Amino acid sequence: MTMNSGLIIFAREPVPGHVKTRLAASIGDRAAVGLYAAMLEDVLATATGLEGIRTMVFWATDNGSTPALIVPHVESFVQSGTSLGERMASAFSTAFTNGIRTCCIIGSDSPDLPVEYIRRAFNTLEQDQADVAFGPARDGGYYLLGMNRVWERLFEDIAWSTPQVLSVSCERATELNLRTTLLPVWHDIDTISDVLYLAASPGGEAPRTREALRRIAHLLPCKLKRGLP
Repeated sequence: MTMNSGLIIFAREPVPGHVKTRLAASIGDRAAVGLYAAMLEDVLATATGLEGIRTMVFWATDNGSTPALIVPHVESFVQSGTSLGERMASAFSTAFTNGIRTCCIIGSDSPDLPVEYIRRAFNTLEQDQADVAFGPARDGGYYLLGMNRVWERLFEDIAWSTPQVLSVSCERATELNLRTTLLPVWHDIDTISDVLYLAASPGGEAPRTREALRRIAHLLPCKLKRGLP
């Protein structure tokens, strides 16, 4: 891999009322913000550990400026566009304009995403084995999208945040005669049931997120507490 490869991360500044609102309804804003901050730290740690890949964080902000969250070796940008599709297409365009040739995008909702899945996407694209790489999410969306150029049709007329996102996106890729590769299925953390899934999973991935869960264990249902080490 070379520094012509770039990983985009879509993120929000950890501010009450702006992140993890579905979780906040169950555990409160303060706990939800703390959990999200830990998730973002885990995602950034994974990204910056990828040798030869530029980490580019695109922030969703209300004031048009990047937050005062300084992370070494991370480039910060502001998301541009109205819909999620417009914002992702714009981020890809910005990356390619800044010298990136192979680019993948992930969110900040999968703190335990195996780094090998990200490497696999880059390797497949760089070796010209596919035009588009999708990382299927359990909820029907995708946790990763990778490509070597912007295919605008992949971002148009998509009902984002619905179980049909991946299937429709794959149909679009077929319409464009693009070679598509699918990574293993993974999960996001958006709801209490997602927290249960992570808490019950073995392994040492997402250490900051797991520590944040331990700190707020008193706010979680008993079945969640039993899943925490």
